[in-house]
Amino acid sequence: MARDSKPSRRRALLFATVTVTALTMGATVLTELPVQAAARPRGHDVSSHQKHVDWSKTKRKGARFTYVKATESTTYKNPYFWKQYDGARGAGIIRGAYHFAVPDKSSGRAQAAYFVRNGGDWKADGWTLPPALDIEFNPYDSHKCYGMSKRKLVAWISSFSVEVLRLTGRHPVIYTNYHWWKICTGNSGAFAVNHALWLARYDQSAGALPRGWSYWTFWQYDNRGGLPGDQNLFNGSMAQLRRFALG
Repeated sequence: MARDSKPSRRRALLFATVTVTALTMGATVLTELPVQAAARPRGHDVSSHQKHVDWSKTKRKGARFTYVKATESTTYKNPYFWKQYDGARGAGIIRGAYHFAVPDKSSGRAQAAYFVRNGGDWKADGWTLPPALDIEFNPYDSHKCYGMSKRKLVAWISSFSVEVLRLTGRHPVIYTNYHWWKICTGNSGAFAVNHALWLARYDQSAGALPRGWSYWTFWQYDNRGGLPGDQNLFNGSMAQLRRFALG
């Protein structure tokens, strides 16, 4: 997921590949722009890097859903958020908001409240995806786990989740990648029951899943492609995507 403070992307380690049995959909291995994309809703995620998105054009190019960066820590708001978020809805694209976690700056509860106040709310209108938490390698210094223990990071995620649920009625979707989750949470299985997984892996398959999850709900498979920003798939039909939005 893109940071807004600098144009550089995630460190290469984030999407290092591992030798695993390829995850399939309908027994067909997903490829770069998956062959299955015609049968699975395609989407993308954007931040201030994408600025002024032509949403009608994006819809014509195949976008059926999008996540828009709303906030980071308790100090940053995407200045293009509302134009992007409302623009997607106006073009007939299901949209949701995500928060970039910086766990060493403030509590999970504080960041969740800031997020919900600034675009991360949810309503059961069929057009709003549940709020999403983007948690991954620290982009600001060498402490990839934010200088926090596995136990403290799991507690931080739990605190964020509890507050989002209290404020919105939905558990947040968790965006992460297998390597960060394994290293920084000890491959915790504490969130798999109630939280949809948005898995980041730039490869021909989604690869290994964090403990407890038996499937991904969203897969971010590339950071470039036909749609603005990062490229994603939803693991289901369009009807299932609408049901997921409804809760």
